[in-house]
Amino acid sequence: MALGQTPNKSSSANKPLLSFWQIWNISFGFLGVQIGYSLQNANTSRILSALDADPHHLSLFWLAAPLAGLIVQPIVGLSSDKTWTKLGRRIPFILGGAIVSAGAMFFMPNSEHFAALLAPLIFGATMLLLMDTSFNVTMQPFRALVSDMVPDSQRNKGYSIQSFLINAGAVVGSLLPFILTSLGVANEPAEGQKVAPTVVWSFYFGGAVLLLSVLWTSFRTKEYPPAEYAKFNNISEEKEEKQSFMQLLVNIPTAMWQLAVTQFFSWFSLFLMWVYTTQGIAQHIWGVTDPKSKEFNEAGNWTGVIFAAYSVFAALYSLVLTPLADKFGRKNTYAISLLAGGIGLISMMFIEDKNLHFVSMVGVGIAWAAILAMPYAILSSSLPAKQTGVYMGIFNITITVPQIAAGLLGGVALSLLNEQAINVIGLSGVSMLLAGIFAKLVIKSD
Repeated sequence: MALGQTPNKSSSANKPLLSFWQIWNISFGFLGVQIGYSLQNANTSRILSALDADPHHLSLFWLAAPLAGLIVQPIVGLSSDKTWTKLGRRIPFILGGAIVSAGAMFFMPNSEHFAALLAPLIFGATMLLLMDTSFNVTMQPFRALVSDMVPDSQRNKGYSIQSFLINAGAVVGSLLPFILTSLGVANEPAEGQKVAPTVVWSFYFGGAVLLLSVLWTSFRTKEYPPAEYAKFNNISEEKEEKQSFMQLLVNIPTAMWQLAVTQFFSWFSLFLMWVYTTQGIAQHIWGVTDPKSKEFNEAGNWTGVIFAAYSVFAALYSLVLTPLADKFGRKNTYAISLLAGGIGLISMMFIEDKNLHFVSMVGVGIAWAAILAMPYAILSSSLPAKQTGVYMGIFNITITVPQIAAGLLGGVALSLLNEQAINVIGLSGVSMLLAGIFAKLVIKSD
């Protein structure tokens, strides 16, 4: 039976239960997307620093991601709600975004070779913006696809599997430069070059896997056609009055407002962690700031290793998220997970042995797994089926706005915290603790 077909011709309006592999195929493409996204997270600051970006301006370059998401995801969500093609309603956006993302991944680490067109730093920033925009085009429909296809009784499982695949991809993406170094690929730029070959080849590999995994989801998942989708979601076939985007905003579900507070502090925290970890540990553990030095590039590889570690812990934790959420409630599981992340990040300020970073990453991984699954599980049951895509896109504002705030304030925080990037990581830990507290106090839905 192909995914999207009903197991029988009964008149029941309930969505059919899906097998494990059917749910797996729905989100499999996210594996490749996350490989690319993790390569970006672990190496963007490294690449931009090599292209001579000022450390105080790094967070401003990173604004490309949240700005792209703020604009693109609601548009993609609204468009995919109204789209139907032979491939489905979400799949065309997933596939199109993946193709553009892969192209940008091939170009960004080679920015220095396009100096005849643009200054390397400007070209790299442009590719970062293009990459982030297309990542957002791809990611948003994946969230809505789970809500579209998976019945409510399997929703925890659906988003937990998606979380597992995201984190498995993050492990691969984060480790790639380290693995290539161990295989003998040069981890320092050659004479006259700016970006290390390990980074360049990692981006090539990541772009290729992104395309292949998204193609798997695209051809192994059959979305419900409009009439069938309407039946499973009790949508009247009568013509309904169209709602403007402003009306949709006015009618935002209460659960989304409640989640927004926690989302602000958790994503503010994550953004600071992604931007400043390489600089933080290079300065705190290796005692260097020169982005072209051997030690700085070792710190860059180590950032990939510990980011992979938190993704491993997140993948493992995602396996028990469903039973934990079923037993203790989604809200309580979410809150405790975020508190663990805050403690892990703050602990990095006091670590002098790099190997102890793995202990810190246990907490970060627990928080990350919950952030990827629990808000969507809480929210999805309160969304109108006919507008799932646009509301998932609007919900992304709760991710992008805190990142924009962190991007604008990151350089200021670095200056106020004695130019010590590791202190900015401590600040991100405090923000994650606040996220956990607000999850417990503000969120009412479960």
